Parts: sequence; structure tokens; C-alpha cells
Amino acid sequence: MRDKLIANFRNYEHYDRDIRDASAIAELFKRHGRNIDAIVHTASQPSHDWAARDPQTDFAVNANGTLNLLEAAKQFSPQAPFIFTSTNKVYGDTPNRLPLRELAKRWEIEPGHEYEPGISETMSIDSSKHSLFGVSKAAADLLVQEYGRYFEMPTVVFRGGCLTGPGHAGTELQGFLSYLMICAVSGRPYRVLGYKGKQVRDNIHSFDLVEAFVQFIRAPHIGEVYNIGGSRQCNCSILEAIDLCEEISGRKLTWRYEGTNRVGDHIWWISDVRKFQNHYPGWKFRYGLREILEEIHSAVADQAPHL
Repeated sequence: MRDKLIANFRNYEHYDRDIRDASAIAELFKRHGRNIDAIVHTASQPSHDWAARDPQTDFAVNANGTLNLLEAAKQFSPQAPFIFTSTNKVYGDTPNRLPLRELAKRWEIEPGHEYEPGISETMSIDSSKHSLFGVSKAAADLLVQEYGRYFEMPTVVFRGGCLTGPGHAGTELQGFLSYLMICAVSGRPYRVLGYKGKQVRDNIHSFDLVEAFVQFIRAPHIGEVYNIGGSRQCNCSILEAIDLCEEISGRKLTWRYEGTNRVGDHIWWISDVRKFQNHYPGWKFRYGLREILEEIHSAVADQAPHL
């Protein structure tokens, strides 16, 4: 991806920096200063399992690294919109306490519940099991809000569900739609972990997410928080995703079920994006679930000999 950016964008410059290195980050921001128009912070240690094995590094990357970026932005480019990609895992396992009904291929929230359109930013992040990854991201999440409100900087937290697209390099424990299609195309076996395979995720295409970033950059707020994801527009259970992957790929997926769910895994997550849509009515979804999976299938099929 870096090589493509260098080849296709004449003004692109790449700097190999570790966000844990405060002096290196400060030097980079000082060099560009008020010429910085926007900051999009997507650097992260993204794995629950890895965080449990090495919590020091996980926290240093996710929390301290974010602090370094915020401090450099405050010092050298406080006017630049600061976008942080957080996660729905900051809510911990609180979503698993929602009243859910078991349907044939998915769990679904009880009709009429306040979160039926999706889970909003009103859900508490307290008194729940987050995973250590969720904790380090929650610390970063709060830092971004605080720098916005305390220092009146244009910061925003996007709490994402499943972010995906044809460039997604899915692995078994990260990027489930991408990895599921990889398994369907390559014949690799897939493991379904817990909740009868009926756990529900919403999925947002990277294009739609970046369009949300653009909307914020054009008209930033101070210390704002948005849940962002596929919402009711684009969501599925694992069983439903398996069916669609088989239909699109024309291949039968080999999979097995294991009854133990992953620690911190949500049974049902659908994002309520209405707050963002109210603030930015020009933002609309372009991609649905089938369109996302068809693009992923095309990308995976092109790579099939190397899978």
C-alpha cells in the first residue's frame, strides 16, 4: 500500500515513525506545523489476545502513543481536525446484557428497545469487562475527548464496529468478513467461536468511513464522539455471512463450531449512526453487505494463488 501511495500521489511523503517515541512525533509535527490540515490517527495494536500477552506494549501503543500525537498536535497544529479511530470495545461486555431473542440464524434485540435502531453513544463504558485491548483504547478515547474539551481542539472519536473493504488483510481473529471470504475461496477451514455462530456485527466499507472523516474535517466539532458502523444498513451474523460468502464465491465453506466464545466478544452489535447523520446530513451509506462482500471476493480471487 505504501508503494502504491508513493507511485500514485506526487506530494505523498512517508515517514517511518513509532508513535511511542514522543520526541520523534514532536519533531515531525514541528517540521510541518500549521501547514497540517488534518490528522487521522489509525495507528493501533488491534488484538485482544495479543494485548493479554503483552499489556505493557499494548497500552504504550494505544494509550501513550495517542497521548504523544495529541500533545504534538496541541503544540504545533492545534487548529487541525484530529480524528481518532476508536472501537466499540470501549463499551466492554455491556452490550451482552441487552435483551436478545434467538432467531434461526442470528440474535436480535427485543422489538421496541431503545437500542433497536442500534447502540448509541449513551451506553455506559463503566462496570464491564473490556479486555485489556478495550481498556487501552478506552484510555486513548478519553484522551482525545479531553484534549478537545480542555484545550478546545477540534477532536473526534469514531467508535467503529467492523471496518472493512477489498483492501482488508483479514486474519482468523481480525477482519472477519475478509478472512471468511479468504477461507471460502482458498478452501481453508474456518472456526466459529461461540454464541452458536449467531453473533451479529455491523460492517462499514472503508469508503463510507473515509467519507465520514471528510465530513468532519470540513466542519469539525470540539471533543465529539460518534458510534460508526454499518448500522441497520449493513449487518449480519456469522451464519448469515457464511451463506452469503458461499453464494458469492460459488464454493462450499468448510467450517466447524467451537462452543467457547472469545473473551470480550459481543453477542449483538449494531451501531446507531443517527447522531453523526444529524450533525452531517450530507453523509450517506454507499455500500451494503452484498456490495462489500462482492468487492472482497474480487480482491481475494485475484490473490487466490498466493493464499
